[in-house]
Amino acid sequence: MINSNYVSYKDAGVDIDYGDESVKQIQIDAKKTERSGSLTSIGGFAGLFSLKGAMSEIDDPVLVSGTDGVGTKLLVAIEANRHESIGQDLVAMCANDVLCSGAKPLFFLDYFSAANLKSSPLVRVVSSIAKACSEIDCVLLGGESAEMPGLYAPTHYDLAGFCVGVVERKNIIDGKDLAAGDQIIGLHSSGLHSNGFSLARKIIFEHMHKNINDEIILSTQKKVTVADLLLEPTKLYVKSILALIEAKIAIKAMAHITGGGISGNLQRSFPSNFSAVIDTKSWEEPYIFSLIKKHGPVLETEMRKTFNLGIGFTLVVSQTDSSSALDILKEHKESATIIGHVIEKTGPVIFLEK
Repeated sequence: MINSNYVSYKDAGVDIDYGDESVKQIQIDAKKTERSGSLTSIGGFAGLFSLKGAMSEIDDPVLVSGTDGVGTKLLVAIEANRHESIGQDLVAMCANDVLCSGAKPLFFLDYFSAANLKSSPLVRVVSSIAKACSEIDCVLLGGESAEMPGLYAPTHYDLAGFCVGVVERKNIIDGKDLAAGDQIIGLHSSGLHSNGFSLARKIIFEHMHKNINDEIILSTQKKVTVADLLLEPTKLYVKSILALIEAKIAIKAMAHITGGGISGNLQRSFPSNFSAVIDTKSWEEPYIFSLIKKHGPVLETEMRKTFNLGIGFTLVVSQTDSSSALDILKEHKESATIIGHVIEKTGPVIFLEK
């Protein structure tokens, strides 16, 4: 007979059996993401991937890695009990970063932690991660799910991701070929993506006194809920950009427009002796940004360094390549426009006001 005074790990709040069972369910979704180069599936101590098997045509492969999370957008997903798109947010935040060097994403790993896995949306979230990985031909190679009672509120969880891509060394895109007059093409965002949510939540929930299921009337008079507006998933730009690379468009620099906005992220992708002039009239900002700015109110300078303001990704090409690049992006159903040009000058990005 087992002495009832003994204390188990489960008594402390950690259910190893459920963790093992959830891995079996996750393996089904992960299996669908396998591609050439995959050597293992989820469940082992580490994920194995054959670079030669995936990219045998590359002579001098350089691995490119990126890691990120989705910030306090998680709190919106938790409040709305909608977790089906948060995986795309996570994959996009990491894969779009890797893409900036011209790298093709190869594999992805995730980290999910919660107070209690059984009551968490673990399987739903990882399923959404696998779906996003499949869309960009990236293997969900492994991950970790951690149960940590006492660290998280009962319904809360945290999420992080790690992506690895590959690029031929001679094809690395790093801004070294920039020239004054080069055109900056902006690929439109779907909204907030996954940045600035602490400010967005403060204004919508505290200043506007909205609840998660309240309706908001857009400029088009269409009605959407707060959850719809805030949980619009981050766009995956991988296929569109790789199409440009495969078409031999000479991309000189790329930037994923996340925290820091257009100015901060463009400067990360430019050599120090170059800057940019951005025409803010060249695109229409999604309604969410005017809503935040009005009801804060929030200064335009604060908006620009916090949000993407409707441009989720930028690339720089010569004037002679800009038309072809836009045509290819359009073929891939990407909404894009020329938003500015490069100048040879040290200093902050210059914004032409509306």
